[in-house]
Amino acid sequence: MSIQDWAALTAAVTTIAGTGALSIRWMVKHYLYELRPNGGGSVKDSIDRLERQVEEIYRILLTRNNS
Repeated sequence: MSIQDWAALTAAVTTIAGTGALSIRWMVKHYLYELRPNGGGSVKDSIDRLERQVEEIYRILLTRNNS
């Protein structure tokens, strides 16, 4: 292989690796954004609401059983 072939191969491999790295970076950033509370629309907010509801159900069940 000539020097030009090696240069082209190196450029292709570098481009593919860079694209993969940027794709992974975007995915991680996107998923981490969903784990932060943002006023109601994130996964974190949904989990917090569910936890509050479950705690309320436990409280109701405990007060009914103690009566």
